[in-house]
Parts: sequence; C-alpha cells; structure tokens
Amino acid sequence: MSAKTVLPAVAMTAVSMVLTLAVVLMWLGTAVPWLVALVVGLGIDGGWLATLAYERRLAAQGDHNRTVTGVGWFFGLVATSVLIAHALTAEESSGAWLAVAWLPLAAKALWLVHGQWERTALTPAALGAIRGIQQEARDEAAVARARLRADATAEETRLTAVTGAGARVARVQAKTAKTLSRAWSTLETARQGEDTGRALTCVTSRVTPGVTSRWELPVWGPTEPVTALETAPALTDEALDALVDEIRNSETPALSYREMATRFRAAGYSASEVRLRAAWKRVA
Repeated sequence: MSAKTVLPAVAMTAVSMVLTLAVVLMWLGTAVPWLVALVVGLGIDGGWLATLAYERRLAAQGDHNRTVTGVGWFFGLVATSVLIAHALTAEESSGAWLAVAWLPLAAKALWLVHGQWERTALTPAALGAIRGIQQEARDEAAVARARLRADATAEETRLTAVTGAGARVARVQAKTAKTLSRAWSTLETARQGEDTGRALTCVTSRVTPGVTSRWELPVWGPTEPVTALETAPALTDEALDALVDEIRNSETPALSYREMATRFRAAGYSASEVRLRAAWKRVA
C-alpha cells in the first residue's frame, strides 16, 4: 500500500522538476547565458527536492515543521508560476504548457496524501485483528437475525395453531350447545305436556298395579349439591324403609324420589344411593 501512494507522488515530482528545468532553460536561455538559466532551474528544483527530503525525514521521526512545509509549498508555487508565465508568453503551444502548469502543486498534494497515509497506517497484525473483529460482528449479527426470524416463524406457527384449535373448540361448543338446547326444549315440552303424566302412568300401571307414580322429568337449571354427613349413623333396612316412607308421605301428594332423597340427606341421615333407591322401591 505504501508503494501505491508514494510512486505517483515520486513520478509527478520528477515530471514537474523536468518541466520546470526545461521551461527555465527555454524561457531564460534567450535572455541570459544557458548556464545561468540551468543554475536557476536547478536551484528551483533543488530547493524543492531539499525541502521535500527534510519533510520526509521529519515524517519518519513522527515530527512536523510548519516552516519546512511552508518553504516546500513556496518552491512549488515558484515552479507553477514559472510554468504559467511561460505558457502565457509562449507564442506556440501556450495551451499545452498551461495545461501542465498545475503539476508541481499536484505533486505537493500527492506527498501530503502520502504523509497522511503514513500517519494513519496500521501494521498487518492490527489490520488482521480489525478484520477478525468485523467478521465476528457480522457473524453475530447474521446469527441474531436468523434467530429472530426463526422465533418469529415459530411464534406465527404457534399462534396459527392456537387460533385454529380455539376456532374448532368454539365450533364444537356452539354445536353442542345448540344440540343441548334442542334436547332440553323437547324435554321441557314433554314435561309441561298435559298427556305426559297420563301416558307414563298407563305404561307403568301394568307393571306396578295399585301404585300411582308421580313423574317428574329433569328441569333445565342449576342444582344444589348436598354434602353427606360423614358422622351420620348407619341405618338398618327396616329403619331406612320407615324413614323413607315417613318422608315420602309427609306431604300430600306423596313426594317424588328426588325430593325425598334431598330431605332425607338434609335431615342428617346417611345411606348409599343404591340402598336409598332400594328402600324407595320397597316403600313405593
């Protein structure tokens, strides 16, 4: 990289010195002896080259001197002025000479760029470390982006699945509620019908002659569970039959099994559902 910045500056400096010397010899050679013109040209180029060499020495030591820099730019301006004056006074090819009059200043600018590069240049080890850090940062950024995309895709899939499952559950619940509503509507119609009890009595009277049953279909609504008493005394079949018969006939008409069972347990008595139904059948 150093050769890429220093070679253009060296080449342009050499060209500028040659042009300056040639212009001085051509321009002053007609007015003064050519040796005098040669000395003037070499003086301009020598002063420029000497200040440039001193600037490079200071730069190598990490130092800088404004006076030396100013003298160097002075010689560059002198060389440029000579080229411009020659171009303006030349009878032939004045445009061509004017076109190359900027080369001394351009050479100084290139040396300035090379000096800036030297002050900011890094060793290959440092450049390798910087490249490694940048590559690591790029890798981490790529991994983070991939992780975010994967998380977003997974979350989208999960939300889609949850939404679909919720929709299916809602449809099933709506269908079940509709079916239950129709069933309970039919049941309520049958319960409130005038001929329901008579029809059921006609069917059961042949099975249980002499017994008048009271039919009650389930009612749509909340239920009140009754907690069984753990300390309730165990009853014999005779005592259970007597209690069931007493509770059943405590009102007129006789209570239904459900009402009897509710009052039986509310009174503090304890019996399994199987025994209670068996006692009900024996009494009723």
